[in-house]
Amino acid sequence: MVTFCIAFICLVLGYFIYGTFVEKVFGIDPNRTTPCYTKQDGTDYIPMPTWKVYTVQFLNIAGTGPIFGAMMGVLYGPAAFLWIVFGCILGGAMHDYMAGMISIRRGGMGLPEIIGDELGSVCRLVMRVVTLVLMICVGASFVLIPAGLMDQLTLRLFDVADTNLIWTVLILVFYLAVTVFSINKVIGTIYPVFGAALLIMAVLIGFGIFTHEGNIPSIMDSFTDHYPVSYTPLFPGLFITIACGAVSGFHATQSPMMARCIKNEKYGLRCFYGAMVTEGVVALIWAAAAMKFVDMMDVAGATPYEKLYNAMTACGTVKMNPGLLVERMCNDWLGNAGLVLAVLGIVAAPMSTGGSAFRAARMIVADFSHYDQKPLAKRLILTAPLFAVAIAVALCLMVQSGLGDLHILHHRTFPAPQDRRQGHPAALLVAHRLHPRCVHVCRECLLHLDRQGERLRPRPNDRLHHRRNHHLNCLYWHVLADLQSFWRICNPPAQRV
Repeated sequence: MVTFCIAFICLVLGYFIYGTFVEKVFGIDPNRTTPCYTKQDGTDYIPMPTWKVYTVQFLNIAGTGPIFGAMMGVLYGPAAFLWIVFGCILGGAMHDYMAGMISIRRGGMGLPEIIGDELGSVCRLVMRVVTLVLMICVGASFVLIPAGLMDQLTLRLFDVADTNLIWTVLILVFYLAVTVFSINKVIGTIYPVFGAALLIMAVLIGFGIFTHEGNIPSIMDSFTDHYPVSYTPLFPGLFITIACGAVSGFHATQSPMMARCIKNEKYGLRCFYGAMVTEGVVALIWAAAAMKFVDMMDVAGATPYEKLYNAMTACGTVKMNPGLLVERMCNDWLGNAGLVLAVLGIVAAPMSTGGSAFRAARMIVADFSHYDQKPLAKRLILTAPLFAVAIAVALCLMVQSGLGDLHILHHRTFPAPQDRRQGHPAALLVAHRLHPRCVHVCRECLLHLDRQGERLRPRPNDRLHHRRNHHLNCLYWHVLADLQSFWRICNPPAQRV
């Protein structure tokens, strides 16, 4: 607890002390007219209230990184708290502030054009291609993540299965609206609601850290690598896992969007530097809350890090799913209201980032093509090919993740080795990942098994199209690894040999 409090204080002090220093080094001019007035076009260059600029900037850079990334990153040990604090203050916040303020001074210019002006035409061309590909990939990936979350939520609340495609189409329509309509129509209206949900959820979880039992490992315990799996070293694993919560180059592509809407340079500190510090605080809260919550959970593990790893590992497989732990934490600590906030926050975070990525891609193309963006038709002309490529990328990701293997899995079974001592056909099965259309039911079955100590069998009231024998066949065999974890599930403690 002391470690968390000190880290939180350091982040706040970093904003006021180092943030002010960075602002002084940049040399703001409150009398300089910003691009939202000099280039006002009613589409991308529009003056917006400072609180909206701050909220939109926070959502554009956040995504699920400060939640999922922080929860997975703290597995490396107390060094995660140091990385969040110092990485955010010295790296991430300073980086975002400079990217936004330089864009303001360059008339709202995007990242590739700024780099091209400084480093030449070759670097300009490279950055145009790299940044555009990055935006499309981010947008495509953030179509699938919220669609999967909403698919599981629809199944749980309304008992309706196979809604992934419907949600994917709806999310793409939302992204299209974010990309082509005026920034104050969709982003300026909806994003503040999303941001409020994400921040309220973080505040309530932070309050729960102080009101619930459990221990948070102290930073004085050890600076060694605590990751439960031996082949994941602290460097560079920690710094890759906690990226958005500390420092991320992706943020530089988002800052120019708000550089076109900020009213005065003096608001840059709170909107750019402050948004990144807020993200660091959110990451810090979720990292600490995850450690404290699993300390009181009845989950296997000799250390807090092994407990957290097992709590986030889906049903004994080697694939982590922090969303399961977030859902349970919000439900236990905050009740039904917390569960609604959790769903809204976790779904809103990737949706806001995905929509902003597509809008940033359109702006990048408009910058180097000098194509007028005032008429809606011209915005649609630039947006159409971007969405076409993004849909193709999303389909590739779906096939790679298993959605395209549906028919293969239905017509192809894998004989499970028979365990002579237990007589359980699944005792030696290890699933590296689950087929996405079976993931909800199978995880419930395995979690039910792990909680009740029963044999692996379907739930009696299962109404989905997957029936009794399919629960074993729907496990996608990838590698035989982590045998011990699955053996623990398939062999209740009273019957283990």
